Amino acid sequence: MGLFSPGFLGRRREPVPGLPPGQHLVTDFPVLSIGPTPRVSTQEWRFSITSESGLMTTWTWDEFQALPQEDVTVDIHCVTSWSKFGTGWRGVSLDTLLDGVDTRAGFAMARSYGGYTTNVPLDELRGGKAWVALQFDGAPLAPEHGGPARLLVPALYFWKSAKWVRSIELSTRNDPGFWEQNGYHMHGDPWREERYW
Repeated sequence: MGLFSPGFLGRRREPVPGLPPGQHLVTDFPVLSIGPTPRVSTQEWRFSITSESGLMTTWTWDEFQALPQEDVTVDIHCVTSWSKFGTGWRGVSLDTLLDGVDTRAGFAMARSYGGYTTNVPLDELRGGKAWVALQFDGAPLAPEHGGPARLLVPALYFWKSAKWVRSIELSTRNDPGFWEQNGYHMHGDPWREERYW
């Protein structure tokens, strides 16, 4: 009896430079969310950073707009295995937001309108690695993609880039966020396939 023909098992994927292991490229922008999409007006929107000692800095939308903003082009990688190359964003660097914050914290908990949370090592938010994004591809960030503002941490799987972000709390403890309590990795490096526990 003959063996399977080469085509029966499907086409073997060729490695793509810049693509982490286990990922495939998409050209659209998939929408993955838990629960209904929060609709947060810019008049209601507030963003705050709270240090581990309880000191809080809060910005309104207008105050946030007055901060220096950066245009960045980055690749993004979802834990569900899609990746998108060369995405364009505009937002405020976490370096700007954390400037002057007196902290010895090693971790941050991002909280969103709607109740979502995710933990991120503070080292992944500093050094030009993370932004609170307000625009995607030159337009205001759509609600389904986290508008009016979302966290953008492209070095980690995209569940760490919390949509509808409203606050960051600094901590000396690495407490798990929503997905991390439900089996996702505490760090989430796509190049190490840190998907789950």
